Amino acid sequence: MILDFYQGILEYIRQNFIYLHPGYTILNTVVFGIILGICILLIIKMFKYIKKDPAELMIPLIPFIFFGSSVRALVDNNIYPLTYILVTPGIYVLTGLMAIITLLFAVFIERKTNFDYRYIIFTLGAVLCIPNILFMSPINLVATLQVVGVWAIVSSIFVLLRNKWSLLSNRFNLSVLMAHLFDASSTYIAVDYYGYYEQHVLPSALTALFGTALVMFPLKIVVILGALYIIDTYIEDRTIANMLKLAIFILGLAPGLRNFLSLIMGT
Repeated sequence: MILDFYQGILEYIRQNFIYLHPGYTILNTVVFGIILGICILLIIKMFKYIKKDPAELMIPLIPFIFFGSSVRALVDNNIYPLTYILVTPGIYVLTGLMAIITLLFAVFIERKTNFDYRYIIFTLGAVLCIPNILFMSPINLVATLQVVGVWAIVSSIFVLLRNKWSLLSNRFNLSVLMAHLFDASSTYIAVDYYGYYEQHVLPSALTALFGTALVMFPLKIVVILGALYIIDTYIEDRTIANMLKLAIFILGLAPGLRNFLSLIMGT
């Protein structure tokens, strides 16, 4: 009886949280959000302990973000096997743990040698990405140019505004917004032109309501600018503020890259 109860719980978790099929529900979105929030709090404590600014990691962590996103894209295109460790949340847990271990290792090396820890993180992350890159050919150049072109056009508006708008004069803030605009661009092109569909709950509902994934652009702009304004206005602790911005940056770039890579390899 007890065994059946535990098996039922494990099956429920497997079906709703560790799934081998695409799609999000309100339940798992909320649960993943809570788990993410707890992880961010723990990571903030880690940054305070090692005395590093999370903003310094925006560029060094890009290879790790690319690694996780490219693995998901290779699974989407049946190049890598469909296994628990390579889908949500497995691949993001794996990538996150590797990034944290690499960060701590890099800080340790820096303290022993004075070699900049950011270069160590970026280099190790880049090496990690090499096998994924080798499996990515052929690439659809038309889809690539479509996504990059739309992203460049929309992003240029905010790049031009950066000297006239104090919120965007901060390079970190502008990068966070541009990461989410890349996500919006990849979603728009994939959904409206290549028959893909949005997986997340709110964007999916809005896309269905308006009949186009163009709705992702105003949604991203309003939400991200609002979040950045709140962080800059009300959070005085630099480590907390920059960790929140780094988390938002990753939450934009990671799915954006996954969508982009899945599209250009699968069309």
